[in-house]
Amino acid sequence: MSEHYIHRGLAKKSFKENTLSAFKYSFEKKYGIETDLHVTKDNQLICFHDFNLKRKFNLNKKVKDVYYSDIKKISIKNHARVPLLKELLKISKNKHFLLLEIKPFLKDKNLQDLATLLKKVKKYKIISFKEKNLVKMYQLNKKIPLGLLMLSNTNLKEITTKSKLKHVKFIVLDKKFLIKKKLKKIKKPIYFYTI
Repeated sequence: MSEHYIHRGLAKKSFKENTLSAFKYSFEKKYGIETDLHVTKDNQLICFHDFNLKRKFNLNKKVKDVYYSDIKKISIKNHARVPLLKELLKISKNKHFLLLEIKPFLKDKNLQDLATLLKKVKKYKIISFKEKNLVKMYQLNKKIPLGLLMLSNTNLKEITTKSKLKHVKFIVLDKKFLIKKKLKKIKKPIYFYTI
């Protein structure tokens, strides 16, 4: 059976991305969700897409340089509260699929915190364009389902080579690769974004 993930929880245009209300609605409709993970200045794992607060909150500051309490205040004021990952895990109740993209390179401590948070979670996958994150997560727990995201300009040879790495359990490709017949030679699951 295929898994369907709602990108940033945006199942309806009326929702704001990466918010608990958007995630809950997706779960009610029996979809999993995809969200991005960042770490705040005080080492809180949050569900947020951008590296910077500019686009969402008109504040030119990097997420990693702002305390979560400040992000929470700013986001509540803008009616789009940024949730902690642990809040998402709580509302998913281990019933709904989660596709969690690690956006930046994370410190070892942050990756350890992530692995600890996910210990009792059953329906999730971790993805990242940053292969170093996957290598370190694999070292923490070889059973974590790890997927390597690849850019649309990646060539088929590199995709095939990367798919053979032991820390890569599946790969995630741009939808343009849907028509590539040579992908059938890859022995691991392949997911596509954004459809």
